[in-house]
Amino acid sequence: MSKQELVVLGQGADECCPALLTAPLDADQADVLARVFKALGDPVRLRLLSMIASRAGGEICVCDLTPAFDLSQPTISHHLKLLKQAGLIDSERRGTWVYYRLLPEMTDRLAAILTRPGGQPPAETTPAPARAESAS
Repeated sequence: MSKQELVVLGQGADECCPALLTAPLDADQADVLARVFKALGDPVRLRLLSMIASRAGGEICVCDLTPAFDLSQPTISHHLKLLKQAGLIDSERRGTWVYYRLLPEMTDRLAAILTRPGGQPPAETTPAPARAESAS
């Protein structure tokens, strides 16, 4: 079938898909989220983020992160830097140590995006009527 035939066949037919509940991501939002997901695309960074998020008090010293991995301290620092650049964590230097904490604004935004593509709650809608199944 050609594209032209499909257009003709589809004229006057009911919509095959329900209407959008929220606006899709714009280009800027997609760029930001792509950087975040790229930062999360490494198992070491996922583990680091999990360790930071699960720490009582909401922060952890780099001295507690490094021994959990079979990686050098500079490699761990590089991974933490990428998480920080993605807006997932923040850091504070205290003497010779650096403490990392999760940034809830970004993690909340990620949770919203993953549960609702537009990152917003669903609009109030009425349920669509059930379609009758054909006997053929």
